[in-house]
Amino acid sequence: MSDLPYLDAATVERLVPMGRAVRVLEDALRDGLDPEATPQRPIVAVPAGQLLLMPAATARYVGVKAVSIAPANPERGLPRIQGTYLLLDGATLAPLAALDGIALTSLRTPAVSALAVRHLARPEGGRLVVFGSGPQAWGHVLALREVRPITGVTVVGRDAARAAALAERCRAAGLPARAHGPDEAAAAVAEADLIACCTTAREPLFPGKLARDGVTVVAVGSHEPDARELDGDLVARATVVVEARSAALEEAGDVIVPIRHGTITSGHLAGNLAELVAGAVPVGAGPRVFKSTGMAWEDLVVAAAAYEAWAGGETGEGA
Repeated sequence: MSDLPYLDAATVERLVPMGRAVRVLEDALRDGLDPEATPQRPIVAVPAGQLLLMPAATARYVGVKAVSIAPANPERGLPRIQGTYLLLDGATLAPLAALDGIALTSLRTPAVSALAVRHLARPEGGRLVVFGSGPQAWGHVLALREVRPITGVTVVGRDAARAAALAERCRAAGLPARAHGPDEAAAAVAEADLIACCTTAREPLFPGKLARDGVTVVAVGSHEPDARELDGDLVARATVVVEARSAALEEAGDVIVPIRHGTITSGHLAGNLAELVAGAVPVGAGPRVFKSTGMAWEDLVVAAAAYEAWAGGETGEGA
């Protein structure tokens, strides 16, 4: 155990570029991985916040991510979310490697969104609106650019300086971009081809009636049954795809709250991510929604890809 390798954030990012992360997730689903079979993660309340334990297994690997969420940390100059991943051999359960858990989250969450967008969104891509200005917002810009031709980005954030900084980062990456406050976002939402919601909001970010037919919305910010980024109007109009029905009906306030209010039923969920990738989800004429809460199988797939690249001496470049 003393010789257990540790793959830090920079190493994970180098070994598994975003495009490769999207591909390994899609390959896993096409090879028969069933998201519905992933164990539910315990979410434990602790005095400073929450502790999430995320176990998953395949025939070849087993892994668990331990994540802490401390809402007061940003005031201390510390990350709100921290974590570590432990990867084990599937046959012997011998530890193989530890990895930076937040690097995995920062990579796999937008990669999962990009995989959904690849199969759910209209092919022309175009105008992207991103709610949020943190690492997930930037990750979604990079990931969605992998699967759709993004022609411009509007960053919507409560913190004007952070939103402006992310818009500048987009421009430095060659994407026309602008920053708006929440009160200025209506026109951008109404014109958007893609909308990525990457916030800590507990109430809907915009009136769902603003979203036009054909827009694809991904919502990744919440994992609690009483927190949501999307309103019931949008969800009711949309073709709704989730990572797994079992997880969504336990954790995704974006669908649980409309069900509780009688706006939709659980039958409104059009499919899970595996069904979407398999081409088994009929897409309607209205908006398309992908709701993500984050699942342990995603971490395991990306962690295994990073470990195999490290063990094989790969750089990940061009992968």
